[in-house]
Amino acid sequence: MTGDRHAYVQEAELRLDGGADPAAVGAAVTTGLCGHWEHDGPCRWPHNNEIDSAAAIARFRTLFVAPAADEAEVRAKIGRALQDAPGCAVLRTGERPVSDAERPLAERLVGSD
Repeated sequence: MTGDRHAYVQEAELRLDGGADPAAVGAAVTTGLCGHWEHDGPCRWPHNNEIDSAAAIARFRTLFVAPAADEAEVRAKIGRALQDAPGCAVLRTGERPVSDAERPLAERLVGSD
């Protein structure tokens, strides 16, 4: 996008246990990236999590910003966080390009400190 930071997307299909809080998945990813879901200061890797849990298979995505050299590390941290997230099983995970609808968010995150 600009500078040496770029926007990326990691997405996953998840099976949530009955009664599982879908927001806990995003909190687990934020904890994996930032140390805690409620942290002081800016994120090392600014990101945004979104989950659609309306269907039997939930769709989750993290849009994150990182230098190209950090991309693999961030994706690995997201993957570990999803595996460890309470009340869910990871069925599939993978990368995809930032969608046109996500581009304004990506640009905001690239410009954040």
